[in-house]
Amino acid sequence: MPTSELPVASTPALPADLAALGPSPLIASDDAATYDTLLAGMCAAVRPADMIERTWTRDVVDLVWETLRLRRLKAALMTSCADQGMQKLLDGLNVPGDTHALARRWAARELAAVGEVDAVLGAAGLGLDHVMAKTLAARIAEIERIDRMIASAEARRAAALREIARHREQFAARLRGAAAAHVEAAA
Repeated sequence: MPTSELPVASTPALPADLAALGPSPLIASDDAATYDTLLAGMCAAVRPADMIERTWTRDVVDLVWETLRLRRLKAALMTSCADQGMQKLLDGLNVPGDTHALARRWAARELAAVGEVDAVLGAAGLGLDHVMAKTLAARIAEIERIDRMIASAEARRAAALREIARHREQFAARLRGAAAAHVEAAA
């Protein structure tokens, strides 16, 4: 998708002041409608009462979205690098010939290469999980970085949720105090 066609979220049912928070944090592979649905669903579930709560709600949605995106990209990394795992597996099985070329043809789903690889793996009692294990080993540094990014987004989300709870508790306490003062004054 060309950068001129980046997805743009637009949720008219949401409070207009959410637009003040800037554009949605979407990249080319993101689905704007799915983001919009998540944001609308979260707003409907928590019913943010003021701009502070709407800001925190948007922050939480953005962090949920970031976590989902990172998980999706981690899976895409594993899939797109499967030829590397396949080559390592074929090399470990001492398959004769150019294992690099065979692995790349297998990844491109060339029928002859897929058949040859299936036969080799079947004879060794191995399968796709073994290929993905080798792929993980080849890309462990990137996978660990993505996992740290996911953990960071989840920690930031938890912190935002704690702040929302604290804000609402304080609001409820102020409201109870005001109501009690009003009842005392009326009595």
